[in-house]
Amino acid sequence: MKSLYLLFKPKSSPAKIYFPADRRASPDGSHFISLIHACKDTVSLRRVHAQILRLGVLSSRVAAQLVSCSSLLKSPDYSLSIFRHLKEKNLFLFNALICGLTENARFECSVRHFILMLRLGVRPDQLTFPFVLKSNSKLKFRWLGRALHAATVKDCVDCDSFVRVSLVDMYAKTGELRYASQVFDESPERIKKESVLLWNVLINGYCRVKDMQMAKTIFESMPERNSGSWSTLIKGYVDSGKLNRARRLFESMPEKNVVSWTTLINGFSQNCDYETAISTYFEMLEKGMKPNEYTIAAVLSACSKSGALGSGMRIHGYVLDNGIILDRAIGTALIDMYAKCGEVDCAATVFSNMRHKDILSWTAMIQGWAVHGRFKQAILCFRQMMYAGEKPDEVVFLAVLTACLNSGEVDLGINFFDSMRLDYAIEPTLKHYVLVVDLLGRAGKLNEAHELIETMPINPDLTTWAALYRACKAHKSNRRGEMVSQNLLEIDPELCGNYIFLDKTSAAEGKYQQVEKRRLPLRKIVKELSTGWSYIELDGQLNNFAAGDYSHNQAQEIRLKLEEIISLAVERGYIPGADWSIHDIEEEEKENVTGIHSEKLALALGILRTAPGTAIRIVKNLRICGDCHSLMKYVSKISQREILLRDARQFHDFKDGGCSCGDYW
Repeated sequence: MKSLYLLFKPKSSPAKIYFPADRRASPDGSHFISLIHACKDTVSLRRVHAQILRLGVLSSRVAAQLVSCSSLLKSPDYSLSIFRHLKEKNLFLFNALICGLTENARFECSVRHFILMLRLGVRPDQLTFPFVLKSNSKLKFRWLGRALHAATVKDCVDCDSFVRVSLVDMYAKTGELRYASQVFDESPERIKKESVLLWNVLINGYCRVKDMQMAKTIFESMPERNSGSWSTLIKGYVDSGKLNRARRLFESMPEKNVVSWTTLINGFSQNCDYETAISTYFEMLEKGMKPNEYTIAAVLSACSKSGALGSGMRIHGYVLDNGIILDRAIGTALIDMYAKCGEVDCAATVFSNMRHKDILSWTAMIQGWAVHGRFKQAILCFRQMMYAGEKPDEVVFLAVLTACLNSGEVDLGINFFDSMRLDYAIEPTLKHYVLVVDLLGRAGKLNEAHELIETMPINPDLTTWAALYRACKAHKSNRRGEMVSQNLLEIDPELCGNYIFLDKTSAAEGKYQQVEKRRLPLRKIVKELSTGWSYIELDGQLNNFAAGDYSHNQAQEIRLKLEEIISLAVERGYIPGADWSIHDIEEEEKENVTGIHSEKLALALGILRTAPGTAIRIVKNLRICGDCHSLMKYVSKISQREILLRDARQFHDFKDGGCSCGDYW
């Protein structure tokens, strides 16, 4: 494994490459077309455009190339500007613009310009319809899809193979699979034999609705298959949660390529089988297959979700050793991986080394600082993003509000929340309201938090009331807490946590008869609760634990070590489950409820397998409970170790008997 120093050692700056202007060349159309396509950014393109205008050689052919190039450079507004300033608009110019708008996700604008094309009497051809149909597949306007289909028939291009594929794909993605099948069935046999893509888009349509039986039938009926056919069906099985079938199909592929490997890796990661996703990636390398940026981003996502720092560093090392450009996708994935694995300073180094940053990379960095409680760095990063000209979106504000929440910056958090609407015209979502309720609740402003819930324009859900419920519990506001719990019960009658709170508050007030009425449904719910899981990476291998899970090959040693840990903690004052369990259940039963949570098993294995003084890193999918939180603090004091635990909300850095969260999470 490469050390962090080797991964982040400074490198010399690359030499700048200048594109010299050739003044001797004659400024004819063909010369400028080659210059247009040599432009690597919009600044260079504008200079070439200015020269074309100065010399008066802006023909429709040159204009179409300008539009096409600006679209490739992700500048659709510049493409539109070029288009609007041209008096004569022909088929080639419209095709270049509609294609560019579609590829830049300006779908409505693409359709509007298609309509303008018809109004101006310009007849579309077989190169126009595929991009308009693609735009409509994103917009999902069924009436427009049928109208476009009719237009392809009217203009005699419906039997073009590319148009035919686009029609099937559009119908499948707009939820009209029967029309997609009809277009496929009515396609000339020539197209069916020649176009594998036509079969692939229909298979993908059935995979999207999880009709894997029909997808498999079409797959087996194909006269010829390519790697895309296999990858499409594999992805269908993955999206349906049938990972074993996906793996078997992958193994039976005659020739595996980077797309099929990436599909499988991404599938395991999406289905929370991070260990298999990571091992599949390294298996891919062993078999000589070179990953692309999508493969690397997919496996880094698995590392970030599972806390596999060692594997993430190996992947980063591969990126550096093979000269892979740290583009937005890989750079953002590395930032996310390091931040979620507890190395936020390494994430910051990757971020600073990125030449081109987009809204996703800025958001990943701000969120990284936020979950680590590094408020000042998060706000500084937000301001730097603003200075760089990047406009914040609703996800950026979620990251900023998280930073305020984890640092208790109430007033500034409220200012950011208000700024969303007033300064950026962004309407807050339910997630933003939940964070503000949590922020107010943490500061003990329970009246303000409750008032916000009652007056917010969105109906509060379970998480909204749960945020206020946690605040009531933390600030011992029993009366308000009981009222909030009733709201929780109305939303989810089978919720366990609010029963626990009601039982504790009722018991504290001596209302034991109310407690007894709740015990029977509560016991039933406890049995039906879904289990959480935790990961710990040791010696480059992920170890996964579920609550109460003793299937690990060191299960006996883990059990004994956990008993030893708890025994030592009890001697120092730890009371297992006393503050977070249910009233009037025998002490042994209390420990059965909270004593075998997955993070405790991961902790025991970490202490077993690492040298004294070594930091232990654990990732948990749920919010850590109070009992486990208390135990972690005692163990950090007894063992003189740092325990870094990431739960569903934030990082908990346990050191010398304390936690970075200040016992509020």
